Amino acid sequence: MSSSSYQVIARKWRPQTFDDVVGQDHVVRTLKNAIARNRIAHAYLFVGPRGTGKTSTARIFAKALNCTGGPNADFDPNDPACLAIADGSHLDVMEIDGASNNGVDQVRDLRDTVQYAPAQGKYKVYIIDEVHMLSAQAFNALLKTLEEPPEHVKFVFATTDPQKVLPTIVSRCQRFDLKPIPPALIVERLKKIGAAEGIKASDAALQSIARMADGGMRDAQSIFDQMISFCGNEIGEADVLDVYGLVAAEKVAELAAAVAAGDHQKLVAIIDECDRNGRDLVRLLADLQALVRDALIDAIAQGGRTGKLGVLMTTEQMTRLLDGLREGEGDVKLGLAEKINFEVTLLKAVEASRARAIDSLIKELSALADESPSAGDEKKKA
Repeated sequence: MSSSSYQVIARKWRPQTFDDVVGQDHVVRTLKNAIARNRIAHAYLFVGPRGTGKTSTARIFAKALNCTGGPNADFDPNDPACLAIADGSHLDVMEIDGASNNGVDQVRDLRDTVQYAPAQGKYKVYIIDEVHMLSAQAFNALLKTLEEPPEHVKFVFATTDPQKVLPTIVSRCQRFDLKPIPPALIVERLKKIGAAEGIKASDAALQSIARMADGGMRDAQSIFDQMISFCGNEIGEADVLDVYGLVAAEKVAELAAAVAAGDHQKLVAIIDECDRNGRDLVRLLADLQALVRDALIDAIAQGGRTGKLGVLMTTEQMTRLLDGLREGEGDVKLGLAEKINFEVTLLKAVEASRARAIDSLIKELSALADESPSAGDEKKKA
């Protein structure tokens, strides 16, 4: 492939230094300090959802360890050693796919090679992606090496499913949990990419892309790439909504207000409109839950009540509403009649939010009874 060949945005804009990593400041700060203070552990475990920077951070860490004159957290990305690590040609940085190299034989080969000294850099760095895919036998074969590795060997494991990694492996690693990236940071990054690539995208379009990405920067960049192919150099919110079947944020807020107010007629009308326009109702349910959750958090902060959805609601009502939406998830996702199941889920959630817990009702009645004049007179007589 020639150097002029097209490269997708997710690869072209992959983080190359610690400063490029977005939304994982706690991880970057700890790794930088470990390098500066020469407290580099022998094994690290990066845990987090897809597209949050696990493998990229592992590569950057390998660059910091094996750069010219390293270890150095503030390395030059154009250093020959760093460029070799970036394109996968460095002899001392091995990336292993745990899904396809999950057998005990492959791990035994790795165990044999760790004994040899580094050929180019200061350390031999083994990056094992999707480490949870290793078999139990492979994990056991790795245990001894992981417990007492040679001084020149560092392991970096990455996984989206830490529950499947043996506790004996986890206990031998420093664990870092990478968080989903906030939408605001995704939008900021996409703006930077758009400016460099000569793409004009509206703020609403970028916010819709960030909403679709669910905290994954790689997903956001892939969606952005697809939208460039679809729209050219100008991307509007309507384009993103049409391609991915999203519902506009204003329409989600309108639906949430109808649910909160118990306006069945308006609720059904909005659902009909969304279905007629080919919108993704599963995604709409997720967006609606996120909006209700934000209102619930606001109610807690305001002392038990909020009008964020257009009507005054208590934390109890919000909790019941959110629980009703959550209970219908399976039916909407897997049921045969998606639209009907979606309508029923929302109508049930409305009724649930209007129901009262018997214990809270008793407390209110007791409080009213204590405040009544007759109750006060009876207390004086007693």
